[in-house]
Amino acid sequence: MNKREAKKRIEKLRKIINYHRYLYHVLDRQEISDAALDSLKHELYELEQRYPEFITPDSPTQRVSGKPLAGFRKVRHRVPMLSIEDIFSEEELRDWENYLKKLRPRSHPFEYFAELKIDGFGISLLYERGVLKMGSTRGTGRVGEDVTQNLKTIESIPLKLEIHKGLSPDIRGIQGKIERAVKKGEIELRGEVYMDKKDFEKFNQNQKRQGLPTYSNPRNLAAGSIRQLDQSLAASRPLKFLAYDIVTDIGQKKHSQEHEILPLLGFKTNQSRVCKNLDEVVRFWRRTEEKRENYPFEIDGVVVMVNNNALFEGLGVAGKSPRGIRALKFTPEQATTILKGVRFQVGRTGAITPVALLKPVKVGGVVISRATLHNEDEIRRLGVKIGDTVIVGRAGDVIPDVVQVMPGLRTGKEKEIRFPRTCPVCGTALVKPAGEAIWRCPNPKCPARKRRYFRHIVSSFDMLGLGPKIIERLLDEGLVSDPADLFLLKKDDVVHLERLADKSAENIIRAIQSRKRIGLAKFIYALGIRNVGQETAQDLADRFGSLKKIEEASLEQLQEVADIGPVVAKSIYQWFRQKRNLEFLEKLRKAGVVIKNFKNQEKGIKKKLKGKIFVFTGLLNSLTREEAKEKVRELGGRTSESVSKKTAYVVVGKSPGSKLEKAKKLGVKTINEKEFLKIIQKG
Repeated sequence: MNKREAKKRIEKLRKIINYHRYLYHVLDRQEISDAALDSLKHELYELEQRYPEFITPDSPTQRVSGKPLAGFRKVRHRVPMLSIEDIFSEEELRDWENYLKKLRPRSHPFEYFAELKIDGFGISLLYERGVLKMGSTRGTGRVGEDVTQNLKTIESIPLKLEIHKGLSPDIRGIQGKIERAVKKGEIELRGEVYMDKKDFEKFNQNQKRQGLPTYSNPRNLAAGSIRQLDQSLAASRPLKFLAYDIVTDIGQKKHSQEHEILPLLGFKTNQSRVCKNLDEVVRFWRRTEEKRENYPFEIDGVVVMVNNNALFEGLGVAGKSPRGIRALKFTPEQATTILKGVRFQVGRTGAITPVALLKPVKVGGVVISRATLHNEDEIRRLGVKIGDTVIVGRAGDVIPDVVQVMPGLRTGKEKEIRFPRTCPVCGTALVKPAGEAIWRCPNPKCPARKRRYFRHIVSSFDMLGLGPKIIERLLDEGLVSDPADLFLLKKDDVVHLERLADKSAENIIRAIQSRKRIGLAKFIYALGIRNVGQETAQDLADRFGSLKKIEEASLEQLQEVADIGPVVAKSIYQWFRQKRNLEFLEKLRKAGVVIKNFKNQEKGIKKKLKGKIFVFTGLLNSLTREEAKEKVRELGGRTSESVSKKTAYVVVGKSPGSKLEKAKKLGVKTINEKEFLKIIQKG
């Protein structure tokens, strides 16, 4: 066989091997035996060894290659991998729809898309010209880790996209756009890495035989496997992948179309259906729960979302979850155990939460040794005592929760739970405001409150690499007394901390100093004002435009902000009337923290963008979409997820979606990224 013949043979072998991968992992069928397929792979490997110049990254032989990594590279998601808010009943499902109808009162009846919620490990895959370029973990939602090397070892993830036969009439109209994206563009999609229950049991049995530790559930094993630095370990574990979302706009108008496109590109998807109304959603949910044990993988509910993509985007995001999607969880799994004691935990706002210390018990595949008792009123309602046999559930299969006491099993040795009247950390007398169920430590200098508040500030300012252990050491060494002190630290201050290398000290200081500039909404949220979450912080920023105006706002003005009622308004108003809080703000300013708001902008620019609405479509190169939106808001403008006659500009990035067509139809001005940057740079 000469070189030319070898090249042709290699190309044919790759094509046939990829075809049988598709049959097995997407269509669940085989035309040849495993042994025959292995023989083809071996022949390909032999030829590539003889002619290494023909080896390509997308070759089936390249799933495991290279040396173990020293660590994982951090990557920023172009589109955040947001979480999904959980609901647990039909009543909550219908409340959600009523909420959506208030947001979009003129919309036609909502059509939904429902699919199984796999209990796996979420990842994002980016393909460039059809070849897998990068795979990353969810991480913080905005920043994940590059785990491409490990994801390549999963056979159900194609290394190269191919368009297989079977286009339905529903997506035939966008065939050209799909083909162009595969051949010349980029496609980003998301899904879950998981392990079948059968494979998980076999793996644990093998671990036992070798005297090695076992895993509590398939999800933990899948997540741990993907985060192995040695890809040969990931390759040795029977991991699989199910795709559920296409992030890139390739012409799809509905989420259901994405579930038709994904199998054509070579991906397995899970059981799903389009639901014309909530009654159909509920039937799908209940039937799925009845058949839960029959599925080969672990599922913990059904994901329900608005099927129309434009409407879904228009509904926006609340906190860390899109408004147009919910995870409808199954009835929590439960087990009985003994309550051995109670520990009282102090939160960053001073809230005292009783935590039940339990005799370890397995619930829903996870070993639980702690569960929340919520508050003093809940302890009284349950009538629970130390030493009781209790029923523990995992609300939504996530949060351990004491749901019931079994008094018939008492021995007489049980002890009453005495809720403290002083802070268990600093000893300050607790307070319980009228109308509230929660006792609080009012001492702002309480060590427990301080530590939790530090973590909240660090997280809100996105200080990557500054973890809880570093914060603890800074506090223990007396290097910081409040979060403002973080911005005054120098390398020499931290380099002498125990077990901290010179380079690590440098990275810590860089992480802090690089976050001195912060958007107004993020800053408000970082302050940790009681009852003020991310959405409320954004509403305040949009309404007032500067911290000074929020400080000076009256109770009545605060209540005029959408979704802010008397309780939240009072929290905000009182926070800005406390001397220590104002001193803290002044200290942050002196430390060099700059709040990006209207106050810092030139009046001419402010007037120019005031009242102007920007819509973004496609990917931007120089900044993320969220950063672009923040720039618009800083300069007095507004952003929207949908194009209308009121839209001033549609900013068009790479691979734009249907918003571009709508802008043309309505005669709305479109600008490219370069033109947009000129506008915001003038500020």
